[in-house]
Amino acid sequence: MTLLQSIILGIVQGLTEFLPISSSAHLVLVPHLLGWKIPAEEAFVFDVLVQVATIVAVFAYYWKDVKDILVGMWSALQQRELLANPQARLGWNIVVASIPAGILGLMLRDAVEAAFNSPTVTAVFLLGTAALLLFAERFGRQNLPIDRLTWIDAMFIGFYQAIAIFPGISRSGSTIAGGMARNLSRAEAARFAFLMSMPIMLAAGLLAATDLIGLPNLGSLLPVFIPGFIASAVTGYLSVRWLLGYLVQHSLAVFAIYCAALALLVLALNFFR
Repeated sequence: MTLLQSIILGIVQGLTEFLPISSSAHLVLVPHLLGWKIPAEEAFVFDVLVQVATIVAVFAYYWKDVKDILVGMWSALQQRELLANPQARLGWNIVVASIPAGILGLMLRDAVEAAFNSPTVTAVFLLGTAALLLFAERFGRQNLPIDRLTWIDAMFIGFYQAIAIFPGISRSGSTIAGGMARNLSRAEAARFAFLMSMPIMLAAGLLAATDLIGLPNLGSLLPVFIPGFIASAVTGYLSVRWLLGYLVQHSLAVFAIYCAALALLVLALNFFR
């Protein structure tokens, strides 16, 4: 991987991690469409690391929410009543929602790594993202406040996040769709999706760190990876800020159309090649 490729892919990750169009799909398809030959082991570790960079973006945007949630959970523990306040309930729901993706990610790690090497499989999963977004818009009632979520709702949304371990299934798109399927508004579903992404993305980053340490050319790769990490964090913050404002008054249909169009383009190109 070159320095220019790292920066471009970092920007791609930051822009697409929070937009419901699958950052993982773009990290697979952009090199494929541009003809970049990046070693699979390097690509997978880089992809996870720039996803961790977007945690920095989420924390920067939601730092007050994170602080309030942690304080609320600590206060509830001191009172020996886990659901003593709304912030504690939100915090424990985030924990519950993180469980399915964590389990599935560990069980299917090898299959996920293989999928990252297949543009065709990625394109098919991208069609799945389009279907999830349209389903949410069609059937979500969008009338449930976020502080009324139950642990069952959280687990349900967590399963939507779990399927996003595969490239092409947008994490933000699937979890926003899951929240809307439990009747959260678009904006509230996005807020919960972004907050619940932090634990699972951090865990994935720590897991990738073990792969990174094992790379024989680590010393030469770090100067290449770090600029991509920074580019991902900065563009991720801007992406979160824009999307939350957009979802207040606009539907997810435009993102579904984009996902379907990109998937069909890749499938067509692969067919004619």
